[in-house]
Amino acid sequence: MAKRDYYEVLGVDRDASEAEIKKAYRRLAHKYHPDVNQDDPDAEEKFKEASEAYRVLGDEKLRQQYDQFGHAAFEGANGAGGFGDFGGFGDFEGFGDIFDMFFGGGLGRQRRQGPQRGADIRFDLDISFEEAAFGLETEVEVPRTETCPHCHGNQAEPGTPIHTCTECNGTGQVQQVQQSAFGRFVNVRPCPRCGGEGKTVETRCKECGGQGQVRRVRKISVKVPAGIDNGFRLRVPGEGEAGTRGGPPGDLYVFITVRPHEFFTRQGSDVFCKVPISFVQATLGDEIEVPTLEGKVRLRIPEGTQTGTSFRIKGKGIVNLRGYGRGDQHVIVEVYTPRNLTTKQKEALRQWGESVGESVRPAQEKGFLGRVKEAFDGLGR
Repeated sequence: MAKRDYYEVLGVDRDASEAEIKKAYRRLAHKYHPDVNQDDPDAEEKFKEASEAYRVLGDEKLRQQYDQFGHAAFEGANGAGGFGDFGGFGDFEGFGDIFDMFFGGGLGRQRRQGPQRGADIRFDLDISFEEAAFGLETEVEVPRTETCPHCHGNQAEPGTPIHTCTECNGTGQVQQVQQSAFGRFVNVRPCPRCGGEGKTVETRCKECGGQGQVRRVRKISVKVPAGIDNGFRLRVPGEGEAGTRGGPPGDLYVFITVRPHEFFTRQGSDVFCKVPISFVQATLGDEIEVPTLEGKVRLRIPEGTQTGTSFRIKGKGIVNLRGYGRGDQHVIVEVYTPRNLTTKQKEALRQWGESVGESVRPAQEKGFLGRVKEAFDGLGR
């Protein structure tokens, strides 16, 4: 099923202000939060949809990417897409509960004693201009927490007993009742005996020391789509930190940095470059070789070309990230002035200038003493 437009989800116009987007999200979050709509089976999906839309439109940079590329800005092949479904919203964990941010918490807090999704990981990937243009598949080494392979997260040495905590009766929480002038208050906190796990072990796992998790460095394959640009983020689902209490792992987010090219620059899908040509080539015209991302091509320079003139080579730009077409290459010529001409060359140029009505007087070379004398003569006037 195709995703709905994020502006449509929040019910705002495309030119809506940050405050209008925030207000719209607060209204929907309050309306559809699962903890206040337990009898509505569709409320959770609507809440997740609104949260995903706000996560993009509430971030200036992500909103710019969405406005330019739509959902394609956060999608990629083979699971290495963009923010996709924002895995962290499965249990409203991950990057943090937006509902808590707006409404001060309280609702849904008891969920956190059950399975918890693992944290997301950020990885910064530096790629070349050409790799951004054509895409690549590479492996990155990511340090992360994984479920212990020896005890499978149970924290106990295999074959040894695991007991239900006698202090919290397996709930992982204890309650403390307090009386005050304002009435009776119940404070719920993690069980101090089992640390909120709801269980105790007799013999801790030798591999992880009873933590249920171990630290590893993993090689993870990341597919960078052709046409990606500086500042984009790719999501690799399930390759983040391990979850706790049987919760799913987080996601890996790869932040792209594109190194500048010594010759090419980029604007969207178009590539730009500057090429020097001689005064004679500009005047008489010529055919020159121009480098592109795919090799050299021939470009015709018409006679009378002025410096700064731009020529377009169709289809030699960068693939459109949306998956259709590619940009063009724009070649800007710069006419350079020759230096160190011989006397004969200068005379020929001077004669040419006179033939078109330009009278050029050659600069007279003066020695150091001559320039000093001229300066003092000027002061005495």
